[in-house]
Amino acid sequence: MVSRIPRGRVATYGQIARLAGIPGHARQVGYALGRSDGQGPVPWHRVVNAKGMISPRADGSWMELVQRLLLEGEGVIFDEHGRIPLSRFQWRPAS
Repeated sequence: MVSRIPRGRVATYGQIARLAGIPGHARQVGYALGRSDGQGPVPWHRVVNAKGMISPRADGSWMELVQRLLLEGEGVIFDEHGRIPLSRFQWRPAS
């Protein structure tokens, strides 16, 4: 499902869980994406939390900054609180 998110759009962990047929398992999506080294074909950086924010990593790594830079490079805008306006940037797949 994550591979379907277009450039310049984001989805939430919960949204991906629902689309994958496992509603209520947003954390599972987060754990799965957290295992990515960021080098594969899955655009992990396009998944954010329900507030439209980049979720902090448990290990305190610099990947949060990398994620923000990748999203900004695709034209995604953050407000002064570090939130992405989901009304503008959230991916809405055709049913």
